[in-house]
Amino acid sequence: MRFVRAVWKLLVGIKDALVLVLMLIFFGALWAALQGGPKPIGKGVLLVNLDGALVEQPSRPSATSLVGGGSGAMREHRLRDVVAAVDAAAKDDRVKAIALDLEKFVGGGQTAIATLGEALDGARKAGKPVLAYATGYTDDGYQLAAHASEVWMNPLGAVAITGPGGTNLYYKGLLDKLGVTANVYRVGTYKAAVEPFTRNDMSPEARVNAEALGLALLETWRDDVKRARPAAAGTIDAYVNDPVALIRAAGGDFATAAVNAKLIDRAGERHAFNKRLAELGGEADDGAIPYRQIKLRDYIRDLAPGSAHGPIGVITIAGTIIDGKAGPGSAGGDSIAELIDEGVASGKLKALVVRIDSPGGSVMASEAIRQSILAAKQAGLPVVASMGNVAASGGYWVATPADAIFAEPSTITGSIGVFGILPSFQGSLAKLGLGADGIKTTPLSGEPDLMRGPSPEAGALIQAGVESVYGKFLSLVAASRKKSVADIDRIAQGRVWDGGTARQLGLVDQFGGLEDAIAKAAALAKTDDRAVTWLDQPPSFEDRLLEMLSGDDEADEGSTDALASLAPAPALLLSRVIDDLRHILAGPSIQVRCLECPPTPRALAPTTADAGWLAWFSRA
Repeated sequence: MRFVRAVWKLLVGIKDALVLVLMLIFFGALWAALQGGPKPIGKGVLLVNLDGALVEQPSRPSATSLVGGGSGAMREHRLRDVVAAVDAAAKDDRVKAIALDLEKFVGGGQTAIATLGEALDGARKAGKPVLAYATGYTDDGYQLAAHASEVWMNPLGAVAITGPGGTNLYYKGLLDKLGVTANVYRVGTYKAAVEPFTRNDMSPEARVNAEALGLALLETWRDDVKRARPAAAGTIDAYVNDPVALIRAAGGDFATAAVNAKLIDRAGERHAFNKRLAELGGEADDGAIPYRQIKLRDYIRDLAPGSAHGPIGVITIAGTIIDGKAGPGSAGGDSIAELIDEGVASGKLKALVVRIDSPGGSVMASEAIRQSILAAKQAGLPVVASMGNVAASGGYWVATPADAIFAEPSTITGSIGVFGILPSFQGSLAKLGLGADGIKTTPLSGEPDLMRGPSPEAGALIQAGVESVYGKFLSLVAASRKKSVADIDRIAQGRVWDGGTARQLGLVDQFGGLEDAIAKAAALAKTDDRAVTWLDQPPSFEDRLLEMLSGDDEADEGSTDALASLAPAPALLLSRVIDDLRHILAGPSIQVRCLECPPTPRALAPTTADAGWLAWFSRA
């Protein structure tokens, strides 16, 4: 038996050793793959396949996105990476042309589209052909395609411009049926975010605000398209206002109508488009790809051999501002504050640029970020705010310390207002035949009472908290803009503004993008060096592994119906409904919800649970 046990132990030891060796080999190979440089870039066409959303800051990769080959995941392309690739391609002799594949493009917002469009314009001026292809073009897709020198479309495709606007869901009737009472506390005539829980339709005030904002955004969209594509300047208005007439005049053929209106240059199948790219970039040796192709991901990696360490620090605040720490794509207050503090503590920065693409969120988190920005100013760093698609409510709160605020005409900003929603379930209990009772030793015992509804004293306290936060908000903006509190109150009240109007009102100093803000920061710091240090969270080993396993970003998933993109995907609509309901059922907290701010396809990260009376005053 001793011999058998000895042999068994030997076999187990050999097995364990083999497993250890295999694990070392696997992880060694994996580490080598992660450390390996980008593929050599040859001559050809830079394929900018925007199969997903164009975002300010991509979310952290998730292992769940790999299930089923990642088919359920929405790809996110970082705006600054794509812009840098196009800018570099304009001067790169290896790049013979730039191809925009917009077949699966879901959008990115007018401001982001205009920024990338400027880069494409620069490439065209440098002599690089820019070609765009899609089966169907809607607002964002066509705005970007308009910057191409050749706009192609599938013969069965369509250009369908919807413009800003649409229908919101209102839950008052549903809540009544369920017996849920939405106790609302608000300041601001135009704080429309609470209306879905208190009404079954849009209030006149909210309609006025939404229409003014929508018309302003439509005008900036038209201006950008007309500048980018002069051939369509005389027809785009007619096509937007009465597309049916133009399509009927073309015999009901959508593609012919688009060609006649000079919105596109050619209706052609994908193989014809690829043949054209082969003429520009050369035929590929691999028969699977008809033209010499430079993949966007490889090209971006080729451009970034190392981290930049310039004197201008750039911190990105993207997504909903939430309490605590969070990964990229969600603006965790503590995470962003730490990144700013670490950048300042390094002693290498001479100025700070705050890039904002956020509809707001937690007051406490916004204030934590603001305090870190103030600390940077106290350390002698000038601060410049750069607004992207959206910088509203809490997104404006964090911009208040800036020495200068830059935005674009299409930026959505303002929403200086505060509200709170506290659900109570006395009606639900009655429907179920349940009762709720208890004792009080003080007016606030057991409050907020979600079973019987908050007491008058609790309601008064919550309303006072909302008003206190609003007063703080007004004071911050007034001091920042060098105006009186009364002046700010007249343009606040929760109203959302387009960037052009915001500049007229003094909420924004100058028009311009991120590069303009960086130039301003360098000027304020009195330095000619505009190199930047991106104050980003470094990717973890897990992040890099998931990115590597996520597959090729140029995978062809086939075409979609031309008009399918007109309607939001059912999953996105359901996600929006669930998110709205989650906000009211999440418990006592003061929140900001901007119905006028366009929803993004990115799933919203869950917020940290609030607790206690302080949480009632925690969102703006």
